[in-house]
Amino acid sequence: MTSMNRREFLGESAVGASAVLLAANAARAAENAPWPPQMPPIKIHQVYIGRTGGIYLSRPTAEIEKFENYLTQLENQLGDVKFVGGELIPPADASEVVSKLDNADGVILFHLSGHGGDAPSQAMSHIIDKGLQTAVFSQPFSGHGWMYFPRWQKEGKKVVLLPSSDWSEIDKVVKLMRVAPRMKQTKILVIRGPQGTAAACSAEQVKKRLGVECIPITVEETLKMHEQVDIKEAEAEAERYWISKAQKIVEPTRDEIINAARFYLAIKNLMIREGAHAVTSSNCMGAPAKGCLAFSKLCDIGLVGACEGDMDSTLTMLMFSYGFGVPGFITDPVFDVAKNALIHFHCTSATRMDGPSGERLPFTIRNQSDSEQGVSLDVENRIGQMVTCAKFINLDTMLLSTGKIFDVTHDELGCRTQFWTEVADAQSMFLNWGGGVLEGGVMALLHRAVFYGDHSQAVRNLSHLMGFKVVEEV
Repeated sequence: MTSMNRREFLGESAVGASAVLLAANAARAAENAPWPPQMPPIKIHQVYIGRTGGIYLSRPTAEIEKFENYLTQLENQLGDVKFVGGELIPPADASEVVSKLDNADGVILFHLSGHGGDAPSQAMSHIIDKGLQTAVFSQPFSGHGWMYFPRWQKEGKKVVLLPSSDWSEIDKVVKLMRVAPRMKQTKILVIRGPQGTAAACSAEQVKKRLGVECIPITVEETLKMHEQVDIKEAEAEAERYWISKAQKIVEPTRDEIINAARFYLAIKNLMIREGAHAVTSSNCMGAPAKGCLAFSKLCDIGLVGACEGDMDSTLTMLMFSYGFGVPGFITDPVFDVAKNALIHFHCTSATRMDGPSGERLPFTIRNQSDSEQGVSLDVENRIGQMVTCAKFINLDTMLLSTGKIFDVTHDELGCRTQFWTEVADAQSMFLNWGGGVLEGGVMALLHRAVFYGDHSQAVRNLSHLMGFKVVEEV
């Protein structure tokens, strides 16, 4: 196996293929549609509950103004959330607030004072029973009403409790409250059928449980769309995003990289045509090009490209993208208990693992390891980075663990991108893989998605908002 520097590579070959005209409909759609596609703002109804001022002063009346200013700043910072409402109970009545919630995506309740018995919690209960995802923010010295709050979670209500003096907890929960409504606005292109758990492979169940629409796409459609991409546009994409940015290019020819970039543009045009935010393909190792570069670019820009038709991982990646703004790395993990390690490797990886606004990680362009053909990436992940390993299975359970990257390898026995994570107890995790709740074929049992950051507590909060279980693989 030989490698070449970029100058040698660029001079190796010239593309002789003539340009192919873009299909008129796809071209018009691509020209007029925003990319990446935009979604409307999430509406969160804010309510203040508890008496202010007077003999039972807990929070001064000025506290509401402070919250209002904070939410305005948060709204401007996030850009895709709009806060509405702002009633104070009392004098407003809880039933009056409930009548205004039909167009809200979520509710945030600010507990101002709990003095005077459980009247505040009764008002909150009335609002929570509406069934919308709800957060309750209660600072210290807001009275004794907090005693009534935990029962809501025990009863299975969609509520997150934030008994904290840290206002940044509001930011975190608001970001999580984007996930459920965003999923309802999401379309996934499914090329040549899905793989994974039975529930995730049922388009009807996915739509019923999460609101996500799965759009079947044939391989023939991808071939046709690939042919319609202008070769000059593909050359420019390959040079701009891949060839000029690679640390090194090993096996693939320039033509192969251009072909992979052409496939990305074909998938992009399909996604624009269908209004999709994600794609997964069980033909990603077949013609017209392997999906590694296409899916990497999609994940880099805040969308989801998931390999091997893995619907469970696709849904997981969407949830983390909407909640935390980071892409997932689908992995074929293996263990080394001698080093207390869970090793993650695959040939498809984002290069912006911190999110679309983050810097690109160093990468080498390789072929796909199993077939020794096509184009894939060897991405150099960050040593010392905490990661979350997760998979949303059966449409009702999130498998969850955390680790820290302590080594990056390039073993020819594994897929191209490889990193080793130190976990709490590799032997226990090895024996408990799947947490006793995961069944199915290799695709369901093996794959996990890895994300930069420790999101374990946030995922538990998300589970309350969306009504799923969390099972730790430890």
